[in-house]
Parts: sequence; C-alpha cells; structure tokens
Amino acid sequence: MKRALALVLVLALLAAGAGFAWRAYTAPGPLAEPVQVVIPRGGTERIAGALIERSVIRDARAFALAAWLTRGEGPLRAAEFAFPAGVSLDEVLRILREARPVQRRLTVAEGFTAHQIRALLDRAEGLTGEIPAFAEGDILPETYAYEWGETRAAILRRADAAMDRALAEAWAARAPDLPLASPREALVLASIVERETGRPEERARVAGVFINRLRRGMPLQSDPTVAYAATGGVPMDRPISRADLDREHPFNTYRNRGLPPGPIASPGRAALLATTRPEPTEFLYFVADGTGGHAFARTLEEHNRNVARWREVERQRGAR
Repeated sequence: MKRALALVLVLALLAAGAGFAWRAYTAPGPLAEPVQVVIPRGGTERIAGALIERSVIRDARAFALAAWLTRGEGPLRAAEFAFPAGVSLDEVLRILREARPVQRRLTVAEGFTAHQIRALLDRAEGLTGEIPAFAEGDILPETYAYEWGETRAAILRRADAAMDRALAEAWAARAPDLPLASPREALVLASIVERETGRPEERARVAGVFINRLRRGMPLQSDPTVAYAATGGVPMDRPISRADLDREHPFNTYRNRGLPPGPIASPGRAALLATTRPEPTEFLYFVADGTGGHAFARTLEEHNRNVARWREVERQRGAR
C-alpha cells in the first residue's frame, strides 16, 4: 500500500511538473511591445542572449531546453525576425524556425544621381559590404526589398538588371521616327526629362519639346544639364549662375548641341516611356510657371513673355 501511494505521489508530481512546464512554454512572454531582433549566428546561447537583451524571453536555460526538446522541428535560423508583444516561448521558437525574415526596403527615388544613390546605399541599415562601381543611369528608381545582412553589391545587381529590362521595354514600344539612335540615347534624354519636371502629366510634353529641338538641330538648353556639369551629380545648393551657363563642359546643353555624353540621373519607368513615346506637339520652349509646373511656348516671343512672368513670380517671392 505504501509503495502504491508513493508511486501515485511521484506520478502526481511529474504531472504537476509537466503541467507547469507546458504553461511556462505557452504562456505570454515579457515583451511589452512588438520588436524586430537580429538573430546572430553561433548557436543557442548567442540566440538566447539576443532575445533576452530585447526582452523577448526571460530565461536562457528555459529557452535552450525548449529548443533542444523540440529540435526535431528544425534548426533555429540567423536572420532578422519580428516578434509580437507577449510572444510565448513556443511561438518564439516557431518564428525562428518558420517565419519569413523581416523585409526591409530601400527606395531609390526617380531622378536620383549616382552620388545620391551611393549615399543611400551607404546609410541603409542592415546592408553589408562595399559599394561596387556603377555608372550614372545604371540604376532603376524603385523600391527594393532586402533582408538584414544582404550585400550592397546584390542590391545594385538587381537594380541594374531592372533598368536594363525597363529600358528594353520602353525602346521596344518607341514611337516611329524618333531622332534617337539607340536605347542609350533614350536613357540620356529620359534622365533630362526626369530632372526637368516632377509632374507626371508633363513628362511626355517635356519630352516632346526636346524631341522637337533635336529634330531642328537646336541646343536642348536644359538647366539640369548645366547643374550636372557644375557639380557632377552632387545636389546643387544655389541657383544656376551665368558662369555655369557659359562654362565649357560636355554636359552643358547651352554650349553644345545634341544630347550630352551620358545620363545626368536615373530616370524612372514613366520618364523612359514618356521619352520613347513623346507627346506630339509644336512647342519648342518651356519655363517654370510658379505653380510647380511649366508654361510651354511655340515661339521665342511667346517664351520670352513666359520667362518675364516667371521672373516676376521670383521677384515677388524674394520680396516677402
């Protein structure tokens, strides 16, 4: 009888212990609010340390024991994971084994220069490695998803391939009889269109103006090319000067007819399509109109009136 009672007591204690362990395994954890944690390589001890540091778990030994007991469910992965508030120990282990790592995003804005893209890559959290050399206009403006630890070189390869595809698609859909000899020339002109206007509804019209000027052998006279000649793609923090306009430089389209020798920025898909399918128009000139858009003109006389109005807008703004 005593042995039977003892056995019952032992079984009861084991059951109670198992129940306590299960409750501890499935109970809400200490995390007060959602958090993203970079899980390092190096084994259970290092992983537990990272989780405790961010208050995802309470006890490294309990975590290690639970990971060992459930080892048949798969290895714990090194990556960046998102943990919800109050995440339980069993859910922590499921996330480490099955969840998709956090997808970070890098947005290359339309019209960014190579200088600006390098700065963006350099400060992007979670990317690793050096920035390989790339040329102006190689990168398609877009939002690129990446995971913690991905290399900058890998992002650039994807962005370069994306530009190749977008340019090929735009060139294949081009209007007939454009005064552009190659996809490269379309890319160069699209970069100018991109920098000239931020208004979607104006892109094809601006492209049409430049196409008209190319057909007539007129200089493009694009201010963004002058700025690029002056700074090499570093954002200009001052107005364009008369000295800038008069400067002898291959990219200065006031001093040189035709297209500059290369892109002045990275044009987006819309600018590529606007350039290869420009708006049919008789306009030969445009200037800012003071509202964020442009006033277009067919003749120099009309253009000069638009310029005078724009200078009056600038004068009034300066007087405020």
